[in-house]
Amino acid sequence: MKVALGSDHGGYNLKSKVQNLLDKLNIGYDDFGTDSCDSVDYPDFAKKVAVAVKKEEYERGILICGTGIGMSIAANKVKGVRAALCHDVFSAKATRQHNNSNVLTLGERVVGSELALEIVKVWLTTEFDGGRHQRRIDKIGQLEA
Repeated sequence: MKVALGSDHGGYNLKSKVQNLLDKLNIGYDDFGTDSCDSVDYPDFAKKVAVAVKKEEYERGILICGTGIGMSIAANKVKGVRAALCHDVFSAKATRQHNNSNVLTLGERVVGSELALEIVKVWLTTEFDGGRHQRRIDKIGQLEA
């Protein structure tokens, strides 16, 4: 698996911790920025990661900002992206099993770093259940058409 990783200034510190986790788990990733805590515009980074996932250059994407909300809204504007904002482990697992989410968004100012890393681990290791859930994913695709 290869992950596209991005953040704005509000998620920069948590992104560094996620990078360390990915290294520990031997999961490949590319960092799409930002490279500091200097103020930047989150839609720029959401677009880079979401487009890379849409083009299937990466299997999954992780986006982090202050709340995760802006990244989620922006990433979901890209056709084929199913970005899920998660603040708990149950939601992270469910969004993979039922929604086949391909982008995870997190809020550094909302979720503690230890919980965020557990959310990332669960999200990365949970498979899509398919079956009746695929029918629903297909209907989402129809909405995008």
